[in-house]
Amino acid sequence: MAKIISGKQIAEKIIETELVPRVEILKKSGIVPKLVVVLVGEHPASASYVKQKEKFAEKAGIHSEIRRFSDEISEAEILGEIAKINADPKIHGVIVQLPVPEKISVPKILRAIDPRKDVDGFTPENIGKLFLGEPCLECCTPKGIIRMIEESGEVLEGKKVVVVGRSNIVGKPVAALALNRNATVTICHSRTKNLNDEIKTADILIVAVGRPNFVHGDQIKSGCVVIDVGIHRTDDGKLCGDVDFESAEKVAAKISPVPGGVGPMTVVSLIGNTVEAAEN
Repeated sequence: MAKIISGKQIAEKIIETELVPRVEILKKSGIVPKLVVVLVGEHPASASYVKQKEKFAEKAGIHSEIRRFSDEISEAEILGEIAKINADPKIHGVIVQLPVPEKISVPKILRAIDPRKDVDGFTPENIGKLFLGEPCLECCTPKGIIRMIEESGEVLEGKKVVVVGRSNIVGKPVAALALNRNATVTICHSRTKNLNDEIKTADILIVAVGRPNFVHGDQIKSGCVVIDVGIHRTDDGKLCGDVDFESAEKVAAKISPVPGGVGPMTVVSLIGNTVEAAEN
């Protein structure tokens, strides 16, 4: 039976032992790290994420402010809001909670954010530095995944890491971070031939395809470490991930649960990036 990697426990430990002391040092210099979340429209999932961000921010002792806008807001108005945030020295981090209405260009919005305040790690400058292995504000979910793996006692160097999913938000950057730690990385996606053969080679399997119960226990190698990035609500109202937990748990050495796995690690990485931005 696999050991459960609790993202919730790791995140709480990071807040208490790392972030709170760093925030205290900043406060002694008269700096209170501040995060602004720009929220457009009414999305139940976004609202729940934002609530979690507020909770973690409070625990770490930083300020968080939610700026809410209706779906009617124009792209120019959002860009104007970002310009104001960029110019405010009291704000250290900003994120635009996705999704936004289709009329708003996500690349345009991301390019407008000052890279020094880009605590989501999505601006081209931060993504570029991440791929080059240079210091930067790293994308939150990939950063959280790598930290989770290391906190579970695994060393990435020399391991075969298979990433299923090639999104700009998770798949590509988490592959780059694993590569920066000297892992051998394979990225798989919907066009990969013999996907099962690739999955079977993984010492560490990261699944981020956005499809419920996509990977089952019989597809993975015995003793593999499984990180499940997906989160879905089934017809009976239960939450599940991209991995069929029940069957995978019997084969894997370690596995992250859904919920309570990658989610809290993403949020704690966001708070950590805000503290880092304030320090910088």
